[in-house]
Amino acid sequence: MKRYILWAPLAVFVLFLAIVGIGLYSPSDRTIRSKMVGKPVPDFVLPAMLPGRPGLDSAEYGKGEARVINIFASWCVPCIAEAPQLEAIAQRGVPIDAVAVRDRPEDVAEFLRRWGDPYRRIGSDANSRAQMALGASGVPETFIVDGEGVIRYYHFGPINAPDVPDIVAAYEAVK
Repeated sequence: MKRYILWAPLAVFVLFLAIVGIGLYSPSDRTIRSKMVGKPVPDFVLPAMLPGRPGLDSAEYGKGEARVINIFASWCVPCIAEAPQLEAIAQRGVPIDAVAVRDRPEDVAEFLRRWGDPYRRIGSDANSRAQMALGASGVPETFIVDGEGVIRYYHFGPINAPDVPDIVAAYEAVK
């Protein structure tokens, strides 16, 4: 009997590890949410990334037109995979603005030439302040802002082909 009691702490520990492992491997909800949904677009002013194309000013949001904000970078491999889907969304009449994070104009110009250019405006976020103000942790991330300047939808990570109808529908719902 005394031998079994000695093994009890190890058995409890192994059971604990098994429960934690199962919970980490298959969480009940894999959705990543943004605390910015339902809040106004934070204040930021970003200079134009490319000549002849306007930068971004948060004061422009809330003037009656719903818009999409896509956070991307030319050095981001998932951003390349997302590019055709952004083109498809823009072709459906959805206005897309971009925040180019820690990037150089020549690299962004090459990225757009090579992978497509769905953006109406591109702001240069050299120090990631706008990215952080929006609550984005990386690239790519996408927000839909309604005509009142309130963030209504958030998409974490690259937009894949099955996501396009959902994003267009979310835009149409706040338009």
